[in-house]
Amino acid sequence: MKLPVLITALLLAQNAAAACSRDIAAPVSANGASVIVDSANVKGIYPDLLRQIGPKAGCHFVFTVVPRARQVALFKAGAADLLVPASRTPARDQLGTFIPMINHRAMLISVNSGRAPIVSAQDLLARKDLRVAVVRGFDYGEPYSALIDELSKQGRLFVEVDVIAIARLLHAGSADVTIMGPTLMAGAIRRDQRVHNLQDKLRFEAIAELPWHHSGAYISNALKPEDQAVIREALDKAGKSNQIMDGYLHYFRPEILNDSVRPR
Repeated sequence: MKLPVLITALLLAQNAAAACSRDIAAPVSANGASVIVDSANVKGIYPDLLRQIGPKAGCHFVFTVVPRARQVALFKAGAADLLVPASRTPARDQLGTFIPMINHRAMLISVNSGRAPIVSAQDLLARKDLRVAVVRGFDYGEPYSALIDELSKQGRLFVEVDVIAIARLLHAGSADVTIMGPTLMAGAIRRDQRVHNLQDKLRFEAIAELPWHHSGAYISNALKPEDQAVIREALDKAGKSNQIMDGYLHYFRPEILNDSVRPR
C-alpha cells in the first residue's frame, strides 16, 4: 500500500474509533440565547456549538424541546446524555461529568423603582414586601437553594416554567424580583413582543450569596465510557477556545455581559 493511501486509511480508522457509538440525546429548553426555540427549530449558543463540534467528533446530537424541569429530570433518570447549559452542583456531579464552558453569576433582577439597594440574601429576606419569581429547575448552588426555600416558607415565591413567564410577571407588576443570569432575561425579552420595552427598565444587583460559577455541560454517566471520552474531549477543547464567550458576544451587547458573564 502506498504511503499516502496508508496514512488516509489510518486517519479514517482513527476517526471511526473516536466517533460516538450512537446518537446523543440532548433535550433542551428555551434558555435565553443559550437555547432558542423557534417553533420546531432549535438554535442558540449551545445548539450552535454542538452542531459545530459534532461532525469533527463523529457525534450526532439529537435535540428535543422540553420544559427546563423535565430536562433536568431526564438527566437525573439517565434518559438524557447531555445537560446544557448547566451550573455545577454536588448533586449533578453524582450523575455525570461537568465540563466548564464559561463563568457566570446569577443576579437579582427587578424593575427599577428607586428602592434601597439589596446587597445580601438577608436583605432580600427582610424585604417581605417584595415578591420573588424563579424558574423551576434552575440551580445556582446551595446558598440559592436555601434562599429559595426560605422565600417559599414566607409565602413570597412564584415558581414558573420558563424565563418568558418571569419577564411577563415583572412587566405586569405581579412580581418584584427574580434571580437568574441577566442574559437569560435579555434573551427572553428579545423574543416576546409583549415585554420588549422591559430591558431598559431593569435593575441588576449582585449579592455575596450568588458568586461567580462555572456554567457549561454535563455528560451523563449512563453513556458508554468511550462515548463520554469523545464528547468530553470535544467540549473541553471548545471551552478552552472560548467559543461559548464568542457566542455570547454574537447575541448580546457587551454591557449586558459586563457584570454577569466572563470567559472560562
